Amino acid sequence: MHDPAGRRPLLQAERHIPDLLQGFLVDLETTKSSAEVWALIVEVGRTLNLPFIDFICASNFADWKKTLFIRTSYDSTWLNSFNEDPDVSKWSYFRTHALHHLTPIAVGIEFVDEYHHLPETRHAVLEEAARRGMRAGFSIPLRSHAPPQAALITFCGDHGKREMKHIIQTHGWVLQAVAMMGHQVYQSHFASEFTERNRISDKQRELLEMIGAGLQDKVIAEQLSISVSAVRQRMNNILNKTGLSNRADLAALAMSAGLVEDPLHRMGGEDGGIQVEMGVPTSVITRYRHRS
Repeated sequence: MHDPAGRRPLLQAERHIPDLLQGFLVDLETTKSSAEVWALIVEVGRTLNLPFIDFICASNFADWKKTLFIRTSYDSTWLNSFNEDPDVSKWSYFRTHALHHLTPIAVGIEFVDEYHHLPETRHAVLEEAARRGMRAGFSIPLRSHAPPQAALITFCGDHGKREMKHIIQTHGWVLQAVAMMGHQVYQSHFASEFTERNRISDKQRELLEMIGAGLQDKVIAEQLSISVSAVRQRMNNILNKTGLSNRADLAALAMSAGLVEDPLHRMGGEDGGIQVEMGVPTSVITRYRHRS
């Protein structure tokens, strides 16, 4: 972690969590980019002797199956030859578990007997991963709602089953908190970096903001002192650059990239959008009492 001397002073009330998690969260507050967030996540993994870390996120308004990005802390090019096989590429902990469930799971060749039946080709992937030092790990499903996305962060290391279970029991909730908070801040930076990542010019960014705000072409043309045809040409350039197909997609993009405010955040003025509820449905209380 960063030099503690450079961190903000902490209240005593903030110190009742493990030092590793505390340091991560305080450093996370000061990050300026998604790359900095990723570096902090990887550092936590290495501190716990789980140096092989995968971060995958998929986004699609229909079925969440379109990959948005993949980050690994290691050279994962060895997977390319395996993924040429359709039966391997369509099977993963992400697709079979994280897209549908929220529970963290133990993964890797050491836990293969605790999972669904695996195709032989996928079993070969886990064996190769084990040979490369990824025998066992801990995968944490993640979610965000706007746009709807599913993600998964996996921490892996060269551990036997018993040792990995001990790491999960000792540090599992720390890894869960690191993954959840890291994912949230990473996504915030990732969204704000959209225009730079996709080489969106200042003029195109300005147009995206206006489209996101609901302005029509004529109004945009008047505010920019250009013709309506110039507005439409600029819009078409953005569509071609981003691979989107219509104005509604551009408006959604403007919100996702943080160029305009989510309308849910400004509904009803200062007080009209506040909802206050007290109490818990009896059915929920009964359900959890039966489990205890």
